[in-house]
Amino acid sequence: MSESYVLPEKWSEDLKDENGSLMSKNEFKKRQKAVKVAAEKAEKEAAKLAKALEAASLKADKPASQDDSDEITDPTAYFENRVKAIEAKKSKGLNPYPHKFHVSISVPGFVAKYKDIDAGSQLTEEEVSVAGRIYSKRASGNKLFFYDLKAEGSKIQIMADARNFTVDLDGFAAQNAECKRGDIVGIVGFPGKSKKGELSIFPKRLEVLSPCLHMPPTQHFGLKDQETRYRQRYLDLIMNPEVRDIFYTRTKVIQFVRRFLDDRGFLEVETPMMNMIPGGAAARPFVTHHNDLDMQLYMRIAPELFLKMLVIGGLERVYEIGRQFRNEGIDMTHNPEFTTCEFYQAYADYNDLVTMTEKLVSDMVLAIKGSYKIKYHANGMDQEPIEIDFTPPWKRISMVSGLEEALGVKLPQPLESEEARLALVALCEKHNVNCPAPQTTARLLDKLVGDFLEVQCINPTFICDHPQLMSPLAKWHRDIPGLTERFELFINKKELCNAYTELNDPIRQRSLFSDQANAKAEGDDEAMFIDENFCTALEYGLPPTGGWGLGVDRMAMLLTDTINIKEVLLFPAMKPE
Repeated sequence: MSESYVLPEKWSEDLKDENGSLMSKNEFKKRQKAVKVAAEKAEKEAAKLAKALEAASLKADKPASQDDSDEITDPTAYFENRVKAIEAKKSKGLNPYPHKFHVSISVPGFVAKYKDIDAGSQLTEEEVSVAGRIYSKRASGNKLFFYDLKAEGSKIQIMADARNFTVDLDGFAAQNAECKRGDIVGIVGFPGKSKKGELSIFPKRLEVLSPCLHMPPTQHFGLKDQETRYRQRYLDLIMNPEVRDIFYTRTKVIQFVRRFLDDRGFLEVETPMMNMIPGGAAARPFVTHHNDLDMQLYMRIAPELFLKMLVIGGLERVYEIGRQFRNEGIDMTHNPEFTTCEFYQAYADYNDLVTMTEKLVSDMVLAIKGSYKIKYHANGMDQEPIEIDFTPPWKRISMVSGLEEALGVKLPQPLESEEARLALVALCEKHNVNCPAPQTTARLLDKLVGDFLEVQCINPTFICDHPQLMSPLAKWHRDIPGLTERFELFINKKELCNAYTELNDPIRQRSLFSDQANAKAEGDDEAMFIDENFCTALEYGLPPTGGWGLGVDRMAMLLTDTINIKEVLLFPAMKPE
């Protein structure tokens, strides 16, 4: 409609539009309605503007806001207001999410470089640009704002003084009004310290690089709800600096293991995550389906068999650090997917591996914690911590003789007999040890060991010489019939390592796989499958070999003083909300 054309109040048959054409009655009503709507909208906008001017006037008479992001306490209203501000900026042709901001120095670098300058000094000739997240905002009048800026685990203050900005007072007010708690901002300015000695950057320009649309928790109350912390790990990392430290320590564990093995001539390799047979451990697998091949596959439960095939092929020292997947329970020390390190060394046996384990783990603890002795809140942070001493050498318990000593009985031999199985059932019943069906000898022994031997292992302890029926991939003991050259390392009653002299007799290996198949037929869904490909590989000759595995997550738990595995997993498995 032309701006000069005025629609009359009533329609008549000779009424013409702005182009001189006759206007129908329907067109007249349509235009009349549009005029009415426009007038109502203009009236609302005028009222809104008047209200805003009144509020601004009242605000000017009040002390400056200490943190303007807290003026709205309703999270929904806060989100809606921030979205409106973003849309308003876009409607003016401005980009609220800049593509690039040049950072000349990181916040940790800023702290390291300028931490020793004198209180009250300002290096006005030295221009720098930094970026980070705003954690608090305070105002002192209309010409001075203070922000806490954090990035990469370090903090500095932004001391925004209108006298230093390259824009006028209105521009200064606009730039600071746009900055809220939680926003990612870029600052161009010069370094200095406040009169109280707080390291600061004095901005010439302040720019929001990525606005935080949600109202972040306050620093006073923080983020403590466990469910929220695990489900929104990004928010956990934003609000809780100690969480960042946990994952840096976890990485140090992995780096130490990798460096230890690399220095000894090991080759890091990668093996398949999906297999036709879930071999290498006794565990319940995850099942998936390959559409193109139209076949069922299993997520790996261990990389063991592939790594031993590589040793057969002449890669005599190999290791892999990676994820394993087991379709089992979730508790304080178990997650369906978890990280392990496994290595295989030709011409080593389990005695060599005991020495290597003591060296690797004790040196790791010393390097990361600064001492062989650590404090660990095994019963929760509200209880007194225990002391765990990693000073080598460590205690060793032979499984069968240790169990006989703890129970005060002699176990029937051979352990493969039905007599032995029934005796173990009776012992479990006598000592109230719960072993759900199927009550195979291996499962009964495992439950008894858990209740009578593992509980003794606060300091690092090796439980050694497992029965062959519990260890289908381990080599028979050279001195004690019926046992194997295997050990498990327990610390704070939890298994950390599992290692053994590898079984390299293909005929015996196939026989033990058959025993596992029988156990699976009896209902033990954690028993192993028969892996013919692996047996065939063994027939080409596996040299005498030692194999070793470490639970990285549990090691990280010990060195970060956490009792829940979810604390050391960035994105742990959670039930749907």
